[in-house]
Amino acid sequence: MVHPFSQPGGEGPEIRIAKLSRPKRTTDVVAALQHMQKVVGARNFAVFRVLGRGLPSTRRLTCTLSSWAGETETMARGLVEAHGEALMAHLDTSMLPVVWEGEDANAFVSDELAAFVQRLPASRLPCAGIAFPVRLGSSGNGFVVLVGDFLRVDTDLVLDMHMRAGHIMVDLLAADEKRLQPAEALNEREIACLQMAGDGCISESIAEKLGLSVHTVNAYLGTATTKLDAVNRVQAIAKAIRLGYIR
Repeated sequence: MVHPFSQPGGEGPEIRIAKLSRPKRTTDVVAALQHMQKVVGARNFAVFRVLGRGLPSTRRLTCTLSSWAGETETMARGLVEAHGEALMAHLDTSMLPVVWEGEDANAFVSDELAAFVQRLPASRLPCAGIAFPVRLGSSGNGFVVLVGDFLRVDTDLVLDMHMRAGHIMVDLLAADEKRLQPAEALNEREIACLQMAGDGCISESIAEKLGLSVHTVNAYLGTATTKLDAVNRVQAIAKAIRLGYIR
């Protein structure tokens, strides 16, 4: 059986996307990563992306999202110091998932699975791990990483998790593209509703003062929240103040 991400001569295909999907919120991406973490029995997840272009000396792996919380800097640095060079070299030549078994972790790579992954030498990292490489072209390249004491991984699951990792990296790249685009301008009604909401008025009060229905006021507040890429009305008000729409 041939791994769908492998090609003769060590060349791995890039994932081509003609049009990025609609950007998902970070909470959606985190939920997808948490699902992967749960399915394989991992302790933590992390996304490492390649920053910089050109020669290997100008590029580096950086952790941009993880469940390590306050330990992110320490854990990410440890992983990069142990396997960063090997992971960067692997990303240039292969799309097979990469696995390693930590110092305190149980072995989890079966003989059957070994044909579908690239195994790194043993390290002093406390946890075992699997890193799914994703190449999206000139940007958005990197790894979705799952680590734990023992990972429940078989060949079918590896293929499914690799596809999920690709979707996650596409979503993150789409979010990057959206951040680079100018925010859609708010109209006068949206600004007025946000200003009054920021002043402490509830929807019924705003509707009465502007001569609108409560439904219409909530619609204006909703579209303003979407345009500002805010997660709720409170964050929309904060962003509107920061952007100078309201005071």
